[in-house]
Parts: sequence; C-alpha cells; structure tokens
Amino acid sequence: MRTLICIILLIVPLSLPADEGMWLLPLLRQQKLAEMQALGLQLQDVDIYNPNGSSLKDAVVIFGGGCTGEVISPDGLVITNHHCGYGQVQRHSSPEHDYLTDGFWAMKREDELPNPGLSVTFINSIEDVTDYVLKRLEETGDSTGMDFLSVRHLNSIAKERIGEAYLNEHPGTQVEIRPFYGGNIYYMYVKTVYTDVRLVGAPPSSIGKFGADTDNWMWPRHTGDFSIFRIYADADGKPASYSESNVPLRPSRWLKISLQGLNDNDFAMMIGFPGRTNTYYTSWETAERRDVDNAVRIRVRSLRQEAMLEEMLKSPAIRISYSNKYSGSTNAWKNAIGSNRAINSLDLEQVQQAGQDKLLGWAKQSGKPEYAEALRLIEQLVHDRRSLRMRSWMLDEAIVRGIEFSSVPTDVKSIVEALRSAGKDEQQEQIRLLTAAFRRFFNKDYSPEVDRKVSKVMLKEYRSRIPAAQQPAHFAVIDGKYKGNVDRYIDDLFRSSIFGSEANFEAFIQSPSSKKLETDPMLLFARAVQDERKALTTALSVFDVTYAEAHRDYLQGLMEMYGPGMNFPDANSTIRLTYGRKLGYHPSNAVYYEPQTTLEGVMEKEDPDNWEFVVPARLKELYRARDFGPYALPDGRLPVAFTANTHTTGGNSGSPVMNARGELVGINFDRNWEGVGGDIKYLPDFQRSIIVDIRYVLFVIDKYAGAGYLLKEMELVRN
Repeated sequence: MRTLICIILLIVPLSLPADEGMWLLPLLRQQKLAEMQALGLQLQDVDIYNPNGSSLKDAVVIFGGGCTGEVISPDGLVITNHHCGYGQVQRHSSPEHDYLTDGFWAMKREDELPNPGLSVTFINSIEDVTDYVLKRLEETGDSTGMDFLSVRHLNSIAKERIGEAYLNEHPGTQVEIRPFYGGNIYYMYVKTVYTDVRLVGAPPSSIGKFGADTDNWMWPRHTGDFSIFRIYADADGKPASYSESNVPLRPSRWLKISLQGLNDNDFAMMIGFPGRTNTYYTSWETAERRDVDNAVRIRVRSLRQEAMLEEMLKSPAIRISYSNKYSGSTNAWKNAIGSNRAINSLDLEQVQQAGQDKLLGWAKQSGKPEYAEALRLIEQLVHDRRSLRMRSWMLDEAIVRGIEFSSVPTDVKSIVEALRSAGKDEQQEQIRLLTAAFRRFFNKDYSPEVDRKVSKVMLKEYRSRIPAAQQPAHFAVIDGKYKGNVDRYIDDLFRSSIFGSEANFEAFIQSPSSKKLETDPMLLFARAVQDERKALTTALSVFDVTYAEAHRDYLQGLMEMYGPGMNFPDANSTIRLTYGRKLGYHPSNAVYYEPQTTLEGVMEKEDPDNWEFVVPARLKELYRARDFGPYALPDGRLPVAFTANTHTTGGNSGSPVMNARGELVGINFDRNWEGVGGDIKYLPDFQRSIIVDIRYVLFVIDKYAGAGYLLKEMELVRN
C-alpha cells in the first residue's frame, strides 16, 4: 500500500495555498512548478534542481549543524546569518579583540580565521529509495520495532546501497536515508562535507544583532543579520582538514546577487534546511506542546536568563563568554511564548481536532477502521506519558541545560582504579586524561560564579515543581544534611568539589586521591542527574514503538483520504523549497505592517543607553551623508529588511531568498511573532519570514566596513 501511495503522490498534486509548504526538490515539476510560474517564476524546475547537472540547489549548503548558507562567489565565499556565525565570532573574541562588539573583517585572505569543528555541507544527489528500504526492512525484520525510523539503521542501509568502496574513494562524502510521512516514504542523500571553513567578515553586533532579544521574532525589524565565511579545500578541490596549503574552493555553482531587490507582491522563493515542523500533530499533541513542553521552557528559561543577564551586564568578559549561551536560550524561550500564543488565540487544538474528525468520518465510510484505531492509540499514549514528559522536560530545562556543572566529567572509573593501584606513570596518564576532561568543562566560556548563581535559581525551581519522590535519589542530601537550604548546598558544592574552581582542581592534581574523586559532590550530582535522565528516557521509550507505528498509520490514512500530493512532509533538516511573495500583514485590527524597513527605522530605534539599540557612529555618519551608493531604493532610502509569506522554521536561518530569476535578494533570519504557530499549522494571514535585504548587506560590507574588495568576486546584477 505504501509503495502505491508513493507512486500516486508523484503523479497528481494536491491543490494547496501557493504560499504554504516546504517542498521536496525532486517533486517540484509534479507538485508546484505551475503554481510557482503563475506567481512569476521565470525558471524551469531543472534550473532549481537538476539531478543530472548544476542547478541552484548546488549553491545552497548546510552551515554548521543547524543553519543554511549559500555560496556567493567562484572563490568559495559563503554567506549566512550573523547569529549562525555568532559562536565562531565569539570564540575568536576577547576583551582585547572584541569582534562581537567591533565586528571583524579580513582585509586579505591570510587574515581569514579558521574555525575548528565548523563544517559546510553540499547535497550531491537525492534519490527516492522507498522500495529499496521497505524491501530491506522486510528481509531483515525490525529488531527494535523502530528500525523503520532509526537513524543508525537507515544509514546502515544507505552505506550498504552506495557501497564502502565509493565512500573510501570519495573523502568527505557522507550518505544518509531519511524517512518522510512517518516512514511511508524514504529518500537517500549523498553529501560532501568541507571542514576548513574560515571567518571572512562579520558586522558588529550593533548591526548584526541590532534589537537583540527585544526585537527577536518581531516585525518591523532592522537587523543586518549576516556573516561571511570561505570554504577551503586541497589543491584538487577535495575536502581536507585545515592547512595553510589549502586553497579556496572552486564551487560548481554560486548565486548571482540582484541590486534591484523586490517590489511589493513580487515572487520570492527560498531554499534551505528547515529543522522540524509538527504539521501532523493531533489535537492531543498540540495541547501537550502548550501545557507541558512550552510551559516548562517559558518558566524555567525566564528565570535562568534573568540571573544570567544580571551577571553579563556587570562584566564585559562575562558578557562575551555567555553571549552565545544567552542568545540560544532566549531564542527558544521566545519561540515557546509565541507558539503558545498562537495555539490559544487561533484555537489550533480545535483546528487539529477538525482534521481528525474528517479522517474518522472518511475512515468509517471507507471501511478503514485501522485509522480510527491509530488515532485512539495516539490519544491514549499522550495521556499516559504526561507525568513522565513533565518530569523529563523539567530535568532537561532546569538541571541539564540550566546547571552547567551537571556536565562535569563522570566517566572516571579507569582513573579511580589507576589512582588506587597503578604505578606512577599510569597515574600521570590518567591525571592527564582527567585534566583534559576538566578543561573541556572549565573553559574560557565558563564562569563558576555565574554557574553558582544560576544553579541556585534552577535547583529551587526544579524542586518546587517535581515531588521529592520523583527527583534523583541523591537530591535527598539537600533535605537531610542541608535542611532543604539550596543556597547552602550549592555554595558547599563549589567550595568542596574538585570541579568547583581552578584552585580546587590544581590542589587535587598535586595530591590525587581515588577516594576524593569517587566521592566528589559535583561528580555525584552529575551522575545522579545522568541516572535520572536515563531512567526517564527508558520509561518514555515504552511509548515510542506504539506511537511511531500509530503515527505512521495516521499519516497513511491522511495520504489515502486526501489523495495525490497529500501536502509537504514535515521538516526534518532535509533540503526544501518554499515560495510566496513579498507581503506585509495585519497583526491586529486596524494595524498594518508594511513589508519593507529602511535605515530610518534604525535611527528611530536608537537608544545609546540600551545595549540592544546602540547605533555605531560610522553608520550614523553614512546615514547623515545619505552615502548609500548603488544600494538605495529609488526614493533614496536604504533598505534593511523585508517580509515574505514563505513557510519557514528553525534551520531556515541563513537561507537564500531569491527572485523570479533565481538571483539572491535577501537572507532569511527570523519569523514574526504572530506566525510562530506555523510550525503546527500554516497561518496565511499572519505568517511571514523576516529577511535581511541583500542591498543592506552589500552596503555594510562596502560602505560601512570598507571591505568592498569582497564585492569584486561576487556576480552583481543591476537590472
């Protein structure tokens, strides 16, 4: 049946709103090309995705582990968001060289900065392997009940299909198989990963992060959210580890850049790697998302961020070292707030219920009781796992994420044994390993004083929300020895633990003791948290197999009911295309937001006493002189950002926004507050992607930073 559904899906598309969807590239011609061309697209599907040649797809990359980037020059320049490159800029920063505050620009290639651990990934090919996967699953059986969704199992099938010889002959090549529609369809992706990626330029945070947390998820927006990197390869253009002898990559495709921009209502499209959507949530899962997942995240992170920010504002060094942690925390926190707002105000629980009721009616009429049973199972499972899910979310948000010392190295069995009985040489080797582990934890981005303050807040919140009997057993010491005094308990941990300070650790190294290591209070805390996390994971996994099978059957029912085309599959970090138009919107009654902001808005928001809205002196000079070069609008104003009704989510950060000819006109960097609920249900009247105008990017590079030499390697289109 699933093979038949797949075949039908490829033949006749389901009619959907033109601005909705995250579409699979191999299906563009069958599903969406006609609608895209009706909106103004001037390209054919092979110009966007060509399985037998170069296309726009080949200029779009996975940047790092969770963003999108695009190649913009024949010399391997890649542009993405400032917030996607933020971690790299932060790691290169110090109080003496504060690139976060001042920006960074390599004025020659020798000045470009390497970034260990950063990668850029190209998608070489995409293949429908549904029949192959289903056959292999049938032949080998399903040992866990989850093999049909297991990343490890599916990737082993992918390696089997492509062959070890191919992978060995093509260094840097990776292959994976991803499930779609809950495991009803499968695609295989062959990728090339480059790991020598160097920082070329980033504006100061007063441009790249202008508006910071206040403006995050908001429109109107005035943020120049971009950073630039360069991909390096060996002399043959192959992936290689960092080396001074590496050369800039000569890519097969790069994007042309339009200086014309978009007019209101013009066609726009975006290619990227959206991370996750929940379009096929049931009403019960929608309520669970609101009442458990989002509720915990909103409450816990608001407390954590308040404590963290207080310390960041006291010290420039702490501000730099904790800026990435704070930014990452607030991003998901504000998303959760917006998500709950949409679920409630738009009654998404009832919207999903209506879709379920339609399926139930169709299933009864069609003699398909298995789909009603799938929904019944999902409802029961969501009800039964609620308490465990609450405990898991509280542990993860308040303790695992909130308390940094919960990640101290705990796998020290061999070190303890060596300290007990081994000779001096082996002891020294084990101490070296422990020191290396300590340095990974106690690094330049960690402050024990910040951790001490935040930990007190987090542990109090956790203990107030989770009954004592459901907390890690070790936490009983707080009520026993410390009479419930969390502050005294945390202070004692930092005073007595080997990991509580640099001085404590150095004192231990001078006189190592297996007993002291085994009984270290921070290590005991971390182990207790790990044990509780494992226990909760095990308890929740009891529901996984039944849920996965019921969800797959539920989606199969939807595919049968709606017929060909079905809709797009939920985002899963695979490459997708979304399209629409440059559009404003009405956020509320009698209020209209235009789709374009300009530099005037930056000046209107300026507040020299608020770090989020400081405007650099150089930018003000250029504004007063109206020195905007060829990047201005016809009326003389300088564009900054615009909105489009494209369907995006996390992972689309950095995605190229292109015009009808496939030329780069902007870089996606956010969504609007009113449209956050689109991860569950697309909201055509409200959902907008927020995009930095490429002309503002070029202006900042050229006029503000004086790095116009970079533009010489780009292909600029003026009309």
